[in-house]
Amino acid sequence: MSRIGRMPIAVPAGVTVEIAENNKVTVKGPKGTLTRVLAPEMEIKQEGAEIIVSRPNDLKKMKSLHGLTRTLIHNMVVGVTEGYAKKLEINGVGYRASKSGKKLTLNLGYSHPVEMVDPEGIETVVENNIITVKGIDKEKVGQFAAQIRDKRRPEPYKGKGIKYADETIRRKVGKTGKK
Repeated sequence: MSRIGRMPIAVPAGVTVEIAENNKVTVKGPKGTLTRVLAPEMEIKQEGAEIIVSRPNDLKKMKSLHGLTRTLIHNMVVGVTEGYAKKLEINGVGYRASKSGKKLTLNLGYSHPVEMVDPEGIETVVENNIITVKGIDKEKVGQFAAQIRDKRRPEPYKGKGIKYADETIRRKVGKTGKK
């Protein structure tokens, strides 16, 4: 029983949802427009200010698609109304980030600065070694934040590197000297 899939999605005022054939869902809101083609087996219908997702049968695949489809539509609705943001912290001596135009420049202890360009629909803001990745598509925000983090992952001894703001790093004890 998919508890998530059964929950109706509330559509706030100022947001329009269009469901075309082959389950192509378009959500328009104050922050922008998102379009996604969802599983054709699921039945998506709009009733008033709510969207309801139902499944054809109780096969394992249909049950998993049920919750997924509902969550994807919900994430689109939240994205066009509030948007998504992920914060990344840079720790380490000499590790810095700077922003010029759409280009993010990271100094991460390599022999060269690492440059990344903001993808379409994503905006990065740098404020005293905290990078904020903002956008309306949850998937793209998470993906770009993960790509930035991959440039220098946090290491377990001193915690140097790029980490998510809400992430805790498992620390290891360094080596001890001889007596």
